[in-house]
Amino acid sequence: MKNKILGQLVAGLLMGSAWSGTGWGQPPPELSGTGASSADAAELQLTPALLERWVAELATNHPALRAARARTRAAAAQIESIRTWADPVARVGGMAADRMMRQEDGDFQYGLEQQLPLFGKPEAQRQLAAAERAVAATAGDAQFQVLRSELLQALCRAARVDETVAIAEQDLHWLELTTRTVEAGYQSGNGRLVDVLTLQNEQSKRIAGLQTERENRAQAYRAVNRLLNRDLTSAWPRLRLPPVADAIPFEPRLFDAAAARSPDLAVVRAEMQVAEAGVQLARKERWPDVMLEFQNSTYVRERDWRSTEVMLGFSIPWGNRARYRAAIRREEEKRRAAELEALNVSQAVQVELHALLTRVAGARREALLYRDQVIPRSEQALAGAKALFESGGGLRDVLDARRMWLDGRLRYTGAVAEQYQALAELARYCGVADWEALQALTHETKGNTP
Repeated sequence: MKNKILGQLVAGLLMGSAWSGTGWGQPPPELSGTGASSADAAELQLTPALLERWVAELATNHPALRAARARTRAAAAQIESIRTWADPVARVGGMAADRMMRQEDGDFQYGLEQQLPLFGKPEAQRQLAAAERAVAATAGDAQFQVLRSELLQALCRAARVDETVAIAEQDLHWLELTTRTVEAGYQSGNGRLVDVLTLQNEQSKRIAGLQTERENRAQAYRAVNRLLNRDLTSAWPRLRLPPVADAIPFEPRLFDAAAARSPDLAVVRAEMQVAEAGVQLARKERWPDVMLEFQNSTYVRERDWRSTEVMLGFSIPWGNRARYRAAIRREEEKRRAAELEALNVSQAVQVELHALLTRVAGARREALLYRDQVIPRSEQALAGAKALFESGGGLRDVLDARRMWLDGRLRYTGAVAEQYQALAELARYCGVADWEALQALTHETKGNTP
């Protein structure tokens, strides 16, 4: 009887420990999805092609991106709204005098005044509006890249929780199987009560832990649904993380590529163009406004034209020269501030890029450590504990070895998720779509290295 118990226990131990070349093997159908919904039964591995579909949905549905597009359209309409010719001013009046003077000079005056589009003022206003439109478009693109990175990271977190739930379900099934087996042995007089109670405690803790993980899964997908502007309770299939990604080298040209493509830098550079256009407009504002005026005089009684006057007027900035100079200084200081902000963002991007490369390398190193060393050693320890138990040893060694093995699996999953989350953020700083494009960029910088 004891040999039968040991055989079933060993089968349960090995059932969840199959390791494939690209990830942990899935449990048999009767082990997967314990208590899970039908949506959880299907599984999808995160790939760039699959992510691109969800990114397209993000770009279409997210309200912040729709608002950004509306702001860009408004900025484009602002360019079209700038008038080259100001609205003319019509003037109508009369003269009160004796009849002879009215008959001589006319007693009804009417005219038209038109401001002339001189000195390039309307064009300078259009250049400023065009620069503001470029800022709106660039800011919208930067916001899209931020949200895309957040979506990729949210999906990685959700996939990590899915794999954690799968591991917990496998562990709970093993505990249920082992507990029933040991209980049957105890009832037949071939087992120990302490082993039964220990396994029951482990099973109770795993049930509570699994419920927590399932609640974490629901919350993780709420975050994904919010980014996609779906119903927060929309169902998702189970996601799986990709294998460990390739290393990203600390290549100097990668930093140059980030400096050229970073969306944050693109925004401040566009703001520099706005500041420069503001300086040019402020300088043109010093030039006077020039008006051309026509005025006719008519004698109403005889309906006879008497005279036509043509006047050229212009503003004289005698009392406001200091104000015009102050306006130019204001715009020049804005330009200086934009240049310093660009320098600050450039330095911040370089530091953040180095931090993300360090984070990616550390996560990859940890994932490889657990995949290639810790988990195989834990499997050996588990096999040794199993052998001791078969020869009359205690169950505690088997449970401890199993915990070490499960901890290795969980830490491996966490390290892979951390690597891909960091890669998603790194892709945003480099202005590319995902980690596959980031790898291509890395190979491109390698190929350009002399």
